[in-house]
Amino acid sequence: MPVLPGAEPFRHEGGDVGVLLCHGFTGSPQSLRPWARHLADRGLTVALPLLPGHGTRWEDMQLTGWPDWYAEVDRELRALRERCARVFVAGLSMGGALALRLAARHGDAVSGVMVVNPANRMHGLAPHALPVVRHVVRATKGIASDIAKPNSAELGYDRVPLHAAYSLRRFFRVVDRELPQVTQPLLLMRSPRDHVVPPADAARVLSRVSSTDVTEILLEQSYHVATLDHDADRICAESVSFVARLAPGLVKEPEPGLGKEGTAAGG
Repeated sequence: MPVLPGAEPFRHEGGDVGVLLCHGFTGSPQSLRPWARHLADRGLTVALPLLPGHGTRWEDMQLTGWPDWYAEVDRELRALRERCARVFVAGLSMGGALALRLAARHGDAVSGVMVVNPANRMHGLAPHALPVVRHVVRATKGIASDIAKPNSAELGYDRVPLHAAYSLRRFFRVVDRELPQVTQPLLLMRSPRDHVVPPADAARVLSRVSSTDVTEILLEQSYHVATLDHDADRICAESVSFVARLAPGLVKEPEPGLGKEGTAAGG
């Protein structure tokens, strides 16, 4: 199945600092592409993969689960480690959970973690019904494009496949158990007006990690997909400052008029 235009993965070969970006559940690299390009413009090596089952049609997600999504970002992280002296992981929503698990599993190989509206669990009554309902109902309404900014849209599925949602619920439990193993510096950016992930998820992450270098930023003007919202520039600026503090001298100022677009690969 061909990849939807705009959902292609993004890669940029830069310097000795690498950043792995992880997109969210039913989303695509499109939601993080401006962030990825901003990091690339500062001379960083950037990897933004397309997760299995994403970026095509929602039916394709029925054949995938959290081990597939995590294996993809784990491979990307190992590849970055081979060519970069320092590597950071980052993510939006479920991508934040993926980034946190990478940090928990890879330890000192990860220099820092940056997450935007990280998801930690499924809420309400529906999750408890998933083990049974997923065999009867294939999908429910989508969660993409929770954005306050006019004329800004996320390229994501308009349906949530319930087999995949059940796997996501199991993944959140795995990550929650491993959060105490996260010791790296953490930059957590969250939207108080998020209609997909409640504040309790970020609070849970902050209470469970073992990191002592923790920065929490409130994205007051944005909804869930803050990377495409009014606070997108702030996310970019805060993440560059975070990386520059932990990897001094390795983040460059962009050359005027010369944007590094990176490459869209795959599909």
